[in-house]
Amino acid sequence: MPLYNEFPLFLKRYFPYKVQKISLNAGFTCPNRDGSKGYGGCTYCNNQTFNPDYCRTEKSVTRQLEEGKLFFARKYPEMKYLAYFQAYTNTYGELEDLKRKYEEALSVDGVVGLVIGTRPDCMPDDLLRYLEGINKHTFLLVEYGIESTRDETLVRINRGHTFRAAMDAVERTAACGILTGGHVILGLPGETHESIVTQAEILSDLPLTTLKMHQLQLIRGTRMALEYAQHPEDFHLFGVDEYIDLVIDFIEHLRPDLVLERFVSQSPKELLIAPDWGLKNYEFNHRVLKRMKELGAYQGKKYEM
Repeated sequence: MPLYNEFPLFLKRYFPYKVQKISLNAGFTCPNRDGSKGYGGCTYCNNQTFNPDYCRTEKSVTRQLEEGKLFFARKYPEMKYLAYFQAYTNTYGELEDLKRKYEEALSVDGVVGLVIGTRPDCMPDDLLRYLEGINKHTFLLVEYGIESTRDETLVRINRGHTFRAAMDAVERTAACGILTGGHVILGLPGETHESIVTQAEILSDLPLTTLKMHQLQLIRGTRMALEYAQHPEDFHLFGVDEYIDLVIDFIEHLRPDLVLERFVSQSPKELLIAPDWGLKNYEFNHRVLKRMKELGAYQGKKYEM
């Protein structure tokens, strides 16, 4: 028995072959940048941290996917792909423009589904109805940036929405039969080990299928980096072993059937201020599993219905 619900095993329920996400930058912006919700974006955000080299806005969706396929096909020629609309807010735009981009992605040979990353306050009903239709004939996962369940934290990081907005978006999306994911950052300023673990129980009450988590990273050029330079005492940057123990405690308080996609993130070295653990994601996951075995830990061990 696996000690937690792994994302690759989840994908095997839907696909009899290996699938790989290809990240896309489809040229969207964000209501927290263009003034409709705020300016400057979330304090931690620098989108360069998750855009691969093939992922550039001047390239069409098709070209990005074709270049992504070339990148992965050398290793796995029989692989199929999920188009991952990742950068910024990928449901923020005119409906017809959104539909064009999603359908362009699905028309590319070898693309067998969509993963759409967005904000909880950017899912209008007409778009949700359209996605409900797409979901009837292709794989679709909508992934919401929840970041924290604590409203005081969301204000602190200039997120521009409340946790109530996240609850509403997740519930509306799941009610349409669409696979619904969440993303949280562990270690945001003002949060402690105990308050972070409490969030695991709160997230477990939502109809989420998947959950991504990663450590707080301080990135050059962000407002949070400036805040850290001015008031380092406001931040607690986890050491790797301390963070592993936090992740395990978090996992133990999560609903047992929640699919866990990620525990850690790696920003480019040239952008990362701290923490720099020098570990690849798979090395970190190996350490988590080793420690879980030592502790007799498993997902849901401390979860209370």
